[in-house]
Amino acid sequence: MKKILTVVAAAGLVSLAACNSTPTNTTAENVAADESANAAAYDAAADNTSNVVEAAVLENKAEVAENKADAAAANAH
Repeated sequence: MKKILTVVAAAGLVSLAACNSTPTNTTAENVAADESANAAAYDAAADNTSNVVEAAVLENKAEVAENKADAAAANAH
């Protein structure tokens, strides 16, 4: 599970590095993108576990991350 989260985090950082060199994203947009990536990582980890309780916890964490992403996107200008 830690390997999956590490791979997803690295992919997120690489995708951010590939963006334009001029800073056009606001902090809120960056937070929204990061939280969306976190939600995807939690969903993937939940899909890869055979433990029902652990899957439920990971799915709850994914929902929290999605809510944070939505809130940050709403605050982006």
